[in-house]
Amino acid sequence: MKPQDVIAGKASLWIFGYGSLVWKPDFKYKRSQVGYIQGYKRRFWHGDNFHRGNDDLPGRVVTLIEDDDASTWGVAFEVTGSEVEESLKYLNVRETVCGGYVTKMVDFFPEGGEEEEEEEQQPPVQALVYIATTENALYLGPASSEAIGVQIAVCRGKTGHNLEYLLRLAEFMRSSCPHVEDHHLFSIEAAALSVASYLIAAQ
Repeated sequence: MKPQDVIAGKASLWIFGYGSLVWKPDFKYKRSQVGYIQGYKRRFWHGDNFHRGNDDLPGRVVTLIEDDDASTWGVAFEVTGSEVEESLKYLNVRETVCGGYVTKMVDFFPEGGEEEEEEEQQPPVQALVYIATTENALYLGPASSEAIGVQIAVCRGKTGHNLEYLLRLAEFMRSSCPHVEDHHLFSIEAAALSVASYLIAAQ
């Protein structure tokens, strides 16, 4: 699916972010909401040789893996009017050209307040999401939390350190989704911080 196919005849669009977009969207939007999508799990299985790594030492960033029993929390941004085309042009470079991601439409479920009754909670909306597939040349696949943590601790790219990416994502989950236990994310965070502490002490 191409982004231009998505916006045909649309005055507004929701874009779901589950990685760096949750803290750094860098495009204009009308509003944002924390929530989740179903049928996917977030994994640090995608390589990055631009933003958070290079050709010699590719970093590790997240993608989505299909899993019927899983859900992934993040932020959805609503863009309207001219913002729709502008945001997609920007994200096409950031995520598709430089990141190697493809686009899909998914159901996004906005988070409802605890005080809301079930029947009052907001219905899902269709949202555009960027996913790196196994066919992508930068796809690295699974590895242990320890191995991924080491890789993240030592890599950096044009946008910054790979460790910053990991820590900001973990911070978002703790502050915005404190009820969600993301074992994959937090175990990699612990491993990467352990390596970073060792490297600092060894200097």
